[in-house]
Amino acid sequence: MAKKKRRRSSKSGRPGGMFWVCMVLLMLLVVVVFNGIRLRSRLAEYEKQEADLKQQIEMEEKRKEEIEEYRKYTQTNKFKSEYAQEKWDYVHPNEILFQVED
Repeated sequence: MAKKKRRRSSKSGRPGGMFWVCMVLLMLLVVVVFNGIRLRSRLAEYEKQEADLKQQIEMEEKRKEEIEEYRKYTQTNKFKSEYAQEKWDYVHPNEILFQVED
């Protein structure tokens, strides 16, 4: 008679199979934790960069307001008069100019 081959039951398949499955899962866990730590450090860097950029935006907004105020001032007659006096030595018709000699 021919001998029948016995089938191995799924429980007694490979004795080290469960060990390797656990090792693969452990390695995946290590990779995920490592990447999570790296992402958290990147997040901290990006948050710092965001805060710096917000501060720069605030400074530029203030500068924009100052420039707008200066632009309005340059359109006034007072500015034009002062500028003419400084740059072109302009004297108003009823003004007396005194010069000091050394």
